[in-house]
Amino acid sequence: MLCRRSWTAASVAVAVILATAGCTGGSDDDPPSGGPVIGIGAPRSLLPSDTVDVSGSQILDALFYPLVTFSEKGEPLPAAAESVTADKSARTWTIKLKSGFTFHNGEAVTADNYINAWNYGAYGPNAQSGASSFERIEGYADLQSRDPDGADGPEQAPPPKATALTGLKKVDDTTFTVTLSSPFAGWASLLNGPAFYPLPKSAFRAPNELADGYDRALVGNGPFKLTEPVGDGTELRMTRVSGFAGTQPKVESLTWKIYSDLGEAYDDLKAGDLDVLPEVPSDRLAKAPAELGDRLQKSPNSTFTFVGVPVQRPEFAKPEVRRALSMAIDRDQLAEQLFHGAETPATAFVSPVVPGYRQGTCDYCTHDPDKAKSLYASAGGPPSLTIAYNEAPGHRAVIEEVCRQIGAALGVECTPAGRKTVSEMLVNAEERRAGDLTRMSWTMNYPLMESYLAPVYGTGGSVNVHGYSNSAYDSLVTAGSAATTRAAAVTKWRDAEDILAQDMPILPLFFGQNVYGHSKRVTNVAIDSAQRVDLFRIQLV
Repeated sequence: MLCRRSWTAASVAVAVILATAGCTGGSDDDPPSGGPVIGIGAPRSLLPSDTVDVSGSQILDALFYPLVTFSEKGEPLPAAAESVTADKSARTWTIKLKSGFTFHNGEAVTADNYINAWNYGAYGPNAQSGASSFERIEGYADLQSRDPDGADGPEQAPPPKATALTGLKKVDDTTFTVTLSSPFAGWASLLNGPAFYPLPKSAFRAPNELADGYDRALVGNGPFKLTEPVGDGTELRMTRVSGFAGTQPKVESLTWKIYSDLGEAYDDLKAGDLDVLPEVPSDRLAKAPAELGDRLQKSPNSTFTFVGVPVQRPEFAKPEVRRALSMAIDRDQLAEQLFHGAETPATAFVSPVVPGYRQGTCDYCTHDPDKAKSLYASAGGPPSLTIAYNEAPGHRAVIEEVCRQIGAALGVECTPAGRKTVSEMLVNAEERRAGDLTRMSWTMNYPLMESYLAPVYGTGGSVNVHGYSNSAYDSLVTAGSAATTRAAAVTKWRDAEDILAQDMPILPLFFGQNVYGHSKRVTNVAIDSAQRVDLFRIQLV
């Protein structure tokens, strides 16, 4: 998915329910009382298997408890699971559940709750946004069907061949096995995502059919529960679950305040009407240190911003042209001048937050305008080029400066080209009809190198819209994914990244950081690499 951000326009029912038009909570309200008030954007969905945005994931992180969490090094650690173990082939995995976990309605959490929820999420006719989370599990293909004449045609898609994943087998109430279609030593790292949460029996009226109203009256297995069903308004309130079997939060309640505008959220933070703002708006970064002091904080996240190059067009086909373009960019200056240090210059092709990252993999990310100009001229680089970007806040300034640097270093004409929508920009890139270079951004789905290497650079990858294809690279990524140990996987993936460092199919720009602020009412505020507030650390002063 492209640049999964917290602050996006509402697109479906949940967002409409939560955020009334034009309302942002405002600073005229009384100062907060009770537990922390956390500002977020409107979630597009609150059903676990349909949630792929940061705001929705953050809310579900309070209501549900994952099978695994992660160490500071990004290694999976058991949470609701007692253990997650693979056989020697890394194809069949056994998940044992910890005892004592219940849903908010008192129902015990069992293996069936995971199996039923995963089957629902994977079943094609349910059209869940997170369905691809299950694609490695044996039988996934049989739960999908293809519409013979497309979404706009009169014919209906036939029913899938199956209604349940054959790779899921219950052993007993607290144990089940998962057989993958091929080995994958890193599979445990996927189990932290919302799609893998369990659902109670009350969530279903029939297999693969959700009970009416469940997505408004969510019942989870997590440390907090809703105080009332999701309804109209700009806030969601939760209270801590008594006797929760997992890690205990330090606060007794939470309020999620829904905003459509980051600037208004920041004003509320300054006024003391908001306790945590996970993302300080870019146009406030210059003044934020003085306004917030030590309540302005940073932590790394998984966002990777880059410029994609249409490598299949003759003028950009030579790696030397792409190397020269990269060396023409002064990333340090961009990060300081435009982001006030809120972004980190990228010198590799995967984020620093994933195990296996190596700083400085990209030799051609070092700014060297003289060498760039000589290399570009000898390779016959084009005299003019265009860099497209979607017209989201802050993007224009970045691409204008990138173009200025490229033009000054290489003596070429570089033109920024704003596109009103992401889809317009991507259609041009995918069809390569405009020949544009394209500003893009990606956040990991799970903390493995593969979560960047496959979608961004792999042949046919979901974010590889510029047509890069290298069979040796693809083979190494596949070999890493099929390795039987995580160490062996990292070795193969690093070898694949070394190929990228020579081919330069993209121009790395920045690795993201969470730049966030909090009020004087709270302390121990931390935000993880998935851009979520750590709900187990935060506490009132």
